[in-house]
Amino acid sequence: MQGHARLLNRICRVAIPIFMVASFAAHAQRTQIVIDDTRVFPESLTSTADGTIIIGSLDHGTIYQVAPGAAKAMPWIAAGPNHLGRVLGVFANEDTNTLWVCTNDIDPTSTSAELKAFDLKTATAKGDYPFPGGGLCNDIAVARDGTTYVTDTKGGRILALKPGSTALAVWAGDPKWVGIDGIALLSSGAILFNNVRANQLVRVDMKPDGTAGAATQLALSQPIDGPDGMRAMRDGHIILAENRAGKIDIVDVAGDAAKIRTIRDGFKFTPTAVTIVGGTAWALEAKFAYRNDPALKGKDPGPFGATAVPLPEP
Repeated sequence: MQGHARLLNRICRVAIPIFMVASFAAHAQRTQIVIDDTRVFPESLTSTADGTIIIGSLDHGTIYQVAPGAAKAMPWIAAGPNHLGRVLGVFANEDTNTLWVCTNDIDPTSTSAELKAFDLKTATAKGDYPFPGGGLCNDIAVARDGTTYVTDTKGGRILALKPGSTALAVWAGDPKWVGIDGIALLSSGAILFNNVRANQLVRVDMKPDGTAGAATQLALSQPIDGPDGMRAMRDGHIILAENRAGKIDIVDVAGDAAKIRTIRDGFKFTPTAVTIVGGTAWALEAKFAYRNDPALKGKDPGPFGATAVPLPEP
């Protein structure tokens, strides 16, 4: 019996490290996520606490899901039955088990825009919220009180959907904001948005009654070029994709200033969005040049997907 026990202990001492190394190697191999489809031209992605990643297609409206730890995004929500057109922002709110989706008319000259809600677990449609007066539904953020905020790029507006409401309402807007794109909530409760055309970050204060306060264009520590999707981080910072510059940044807002720290440079195919899973940021590349540039339009853009960017130590 003692001999068997010694042998078993010896096997365990060898097997456990091998299992740990194998598990680490499998995890370390996931530096890319590939979307299992063609001509996707993805514009936005989001993630949940268990590591699930969700990606939307601008070109044909499909929404894809990546299982925790997987390296392939599979079709999840079909465009046709759910009346999805050009999908831009996607945002997972686990508190209400809701996936929020920005969808716009397939015709780029149209102003028909809509915020849609789906069940995060079953993908069942939960609600449709047209933009009052039309616009371009671009990106989404949810406040601590459950209010959902969404940007209107064409109209220069932020729309809001309060818990229990059945329609979007204009929360704030300004003709100077045309080009508004990414949106995130600051730890102070204020809203931060960027302007992809004007290369700006703007803070909009939140009054105690939930209405919009003063809007302040922030002084930047370094220029940004094509600010696009961004998400609030747990430590209060903001992570931001610069689509024209090909960068992923961490933004620290302090007063009327924003410190920009680039953590990855050199993306060549239009990084439009970023989400965080554990200690990794996943940067989505849209490859819009293969959709819009006459020299590349119609050529094979290759696979679409997201790239892992390790987050720096706090």
